[in-house]
Amino acid sequence: ASLPQYGSFIDDLRLYVRGGSGGMGYPRLGGEGGRGGDVWLVAHERASLRAIKERHPRKRFVAASGANSSVRALKGEKGRDCEVQVPLGISVLSEDGKQIGELNTAGERCLVARGGLGGSLATNFLPCKGQKRIVHLDLKLIADVGLVGFPNAGKSSLLSKVSHAKPQIADYAFTTIKPELGKIMYADYKQISVADLPGLIEGAHANRGMGHKFLKHIERTKQLLLVVDVSGFQLSIKTRFRTAFETILLLTKELELYKEELLRKPALLAVNKMDLPDSKDNLSELMKQLQNPQDFLHLLPEEVVPESTMKFKDIIPVSTYTGEGIEELKTCIRKSLDEEADKENEDYQKKKLLLLQTSG
Repeated sequence: ASLPQYGSFIDDLRLYVRGGSGGMGYPRLGGEGGRGGDVWLVAHERASLRAIKERHPRKRFVAASGANSSVRALKGEKGRDCEVQVPLGISVLSEDGKQIGELNTAGERCLVARGGLGGSLATNFLPCKGQKRIVHLDLKLIADVGLVGFPNAGKSSLLSKVSHAKPQIADYAFTTIKPELGKIMYADYKQISVADLPGLIEGAHANRGMGHKFLKHIERTKQLLLVVDVSGFQLSIKTRFRTAFETILLLTKELELYKEELLRKPALLAVNKMDLPDSKDNLSELMKQLQNPQDFLHLLPEEVVPESTMKFKDIIPVSTYTGEGIEELKTCIRKSLDEEADKENEDYQKKKLLLLQTSG
C-alpha cells in the first residue's frame, strides 16, 4: 500500500439518513403494520470517515420499511435497522449545527433517524413515513497529549523521536497537513498517545490556514505540549520575527480566542532546537521572561496579548537533532498524565463520599 497523500485525512462528513416507512394496517381485522427500521451510528475502532465515503459514495443510509399487516400476521414485523459504523471521537450534528450526540467509545450508539409507525386504528390504518435528515459527522482526535506550535517548531520531528509514529516531514513552513497520531511506549508497557496537529498560524482562531480544524482537535486532548523553537520563529517575509517568548504568548492568544477553557488543560513546554548556536542564552532569556511574564508583555502589540498567561507544569529543553532531553520529556509527559489521573480519581472518591454523607 502506498502512503496516503496529504489531504486524504477526512474529519468532516455529511450523510443523508432516513428511517424506514411503517407497514400498512389491516382495517378489517384491526391489524397493525410494522414500524419502520431506525438508522443508528455505531462507534467502531477500525472505522474511518474515509471508508464510509469510499463504500457509500452517495452517502445515503435508509432503513427498511415495516411489514404490512396481513391475515397471516396481524402485527407486521418491524423493518430492519440500518447501522453505520463510524470512528471513535465523533460529534454528530444536525444540519443547523445542533449537537445530536457524541460517540467516544467502541460500541456506543446514536440514533439519527427514527422509523415511521405502522398503520393502526389511530392512524386510520395508514403508515407513517420515517424521519429523514442530513447529519454532519465531525471527527475530533482523542489523544492523551496534543502538540501545539507554529509551523517549523519541530513538532513532527519531535513526534517521530518520542513515539512510534513516522510522520511525513517536509522542510517548508506548512508541513503537517493532516493530524498524526503517535504512541509513546514505556518500559512497563503503558502507552500514551500523542497527536501532532496541523501547524497553527497567527490568526488561526479567525480560520486562517487550517485554524479551526486544528483547534477543534485540541479540545479532546487531555493535556497540551507546547513546542517552540528556542531561536524564535518567522512565518513569512511579510510577518514579524517572533522570539520564543512572543511565540508562546501568540499561541496562548490563539487558544484563548478559540476557547478559553483550553488554557485550563495541564500543559508542558518543550523548547526545541537546543543544538542551534546561542540556544543556551536564548533559553535563559526565555526562562527569565516566563518567570515574570507581566514585565515583558509590553513587547507585543496590545491586540495579541492574551488575557491570562499560560502556566507550565514543566519546561523541558530538547533537541530532536541530537536527542537531548527526549527521554526526560517522555518521563515528564508520563508523570504529568499520571498525576492528573490520580487527581481525577481523588475528586471522584471525594464526590462519592459526599454523596454518601448527604444521602445518609
